[in-house]
Amino acid sequence: MTQTIDTQLGQYDAALRQTLTDMQESNIMQRIWEHDYTVWVEDDPTEITNRLGWLRIMDAMLQDAERINRLKQAIQADGYTHVLLLGMGGSSLAPEVFSLTFHDAKNRLWLEVLDSTHPDTVLAYNKQVDISKTLFIVATKSGGTAETLSAFKFFYNRALKELGSKEAAGQHFVAITDPNSKLVDIAQQFQFRETFLNDPNIGGRYSVLSYFGLVPAALAGVDITRLLQSASDATEHSHSINNDNHAALIGAAMGELAKVGRDKITFILSPAINNFGDWVEQLIAESTGKDGKGILPVVGETVGSPDDYGDDRFFVYIRLSDDDTYTRQVNSLQAAGHPVITITLEDRYEFGGQFFLWEMATAIAGHLMGIHPFNQPNVEAAKNSARAKIQAYQETGKLEQLKPVLEADGIQVIGDIQADSPTAALKVFLNKAETGAYISIHAYVEPTEETTKALQAFQTKLRDTSKLATTIGYAPRFLHSTGQLHKGDAGKGLFIQFTADKPQDVDIPDEAGKDESAMTFGTLIDAQALGDRQALLDTNRHVIRFHLSDTLSGIQSLSQSL
Repeated sequence: MTQTIDTQLGQYDAALRQTLTDMQESNIMQRIWEHDYTVWVEDDPTEITNRLGWLRIMDAMLQDAERINRLKQAIQADGYTHVLLLGMGGSSLAPEVFSLTFHDAKNRLWLEVLDSTHPDTVLAYNKQVDISKTLFIVATKSGGTAETLSAFKFFYNRALKELGSKEAAGQHFVAITDPNSKLVDIAQQFQFRETFLNDPNIGGRYSVLSYFGLVPAALAGVDITRLLQSASDATEHSHSINNDNHAALIGAAMGELAKVGRDKITFILSPAINNFGDWVEQLIAESTGKDGKGILPVVGETVGSPDDYGDDRFFVYIRLSDDDTYTRQVNSLQAAGHPVITITLEDRYEFGGQFFLWEMATAIAGHLMGIHPFNQPNVEAAKNSARAKIQAYQETGKLEQLKPVLEADGIQVIGDIQADSPTAALKVFLNKAETGAYISIHAYVEPTEETTKALQAFQTKLRDTSKLATTIGYAPRFLHSTGQLHKGDAGKGLFIQFTADKPQDVDIPDEAGKDESAMTFGTLIDAQALGDRQALLDTNRHVIRFHLSDTLSGIQSLSQSL
């Protein structure tokens, strides 16, 4: 590895060194490599011993790299130029990182990711897709992810109509899933070009160096052998506590700082590798946010001055060696007493080592926090609630309608709030914050570039006025990542939902190859918003919803009011 690491934890440094000594005396690293579940729990190996395949997956994938590269060569020979990946969470975040980080790779196919059920987004991709030149990757570990299968049925029906036969349509689809999943049967039934059966002993958020990450990476022009070698090199330093074991150092820092209230790990990234944050956000949030504990990852936030942050922050600065975009600001944060870890990478291919490093660090943090880092007990809560909303819709033909407490300026306010305007309601809501609180924006709207800029401006305003860590998540993708932490942590989050009018909608086929439809994408995302809201309320979280007649103007209006 050529990466370097600089740790400046100030007053917390002595505690970190003691933690590393304790880990060495307890043989923590050796026990992890031996799949010793008692590192995390005393008496139940469930979802631990069968979730540690990520430790050595890079070795198996190095042997299978040729098969993946053959797929790329074959589809390029057949005239394909684009790839559209249909997936959620662990199946989509790593591919998106590869697509956006290696956008200038040579001999690549143009890879994009659809992880939204918003009808405008589905229609936008439908408009730009040239079926004859596009390969669709259907990626889901369980094989039953509702959002992924809905998108598959929609695009398969279009492929069937345009290409004329089941055999021709099937050649435009590839599956990535676990053995014996529902998707295996679907791939056989609809004659997919190829099916990659992943190691079932890997959880979704730990699957970046498996087929789920590497198949799309190779298609996007990434040299996956080089990437895997970087990961393999990183493992060599992780079997004991030593100066080169960066994973142990970072994991110990994460765990110990969380215990003393520095539980908002804030990533500052060189612009060229900024999208790495979206992957690591899911890994940390879904792994640590449970049992009333949690580390909140903050990514994509505008870098501020030391006074813009509370004393609950821990900063990680990941930079390329030739980039100092944020070095001055990070030095100021460090000088002000904030704990900072700086990781310097020589090039993008050191991402392989970074993927493994953060997986191991998160597992170590889980050990120190006394939580199980490989399960997701609260994720099903929102899913079950959404299913109940959908079932009621199918029985009655209507989706539950929430009654606003006030409406003005094209904004409806929904929540337990007494105020005379939407902007006043927002301020009343923010006053509910307690020590250690954070704000999370849940955007059930079309993820456009303009909307993202408006949300980021709103995020910055919220942080600067409240000094609270503030995150943004587009729905439904965040439900498969940070959603676990939102309902499993200590319950100090303030959750702002944005929903908006949908002038157009899209039918979801009941079955691939058939036109009948009992539900639309608009209904699905509305049910997910209702379901997650209910799941948050059921766990005594503070939630407010702003329903916007115009997305951009509504967000901008609330932002300006701050």
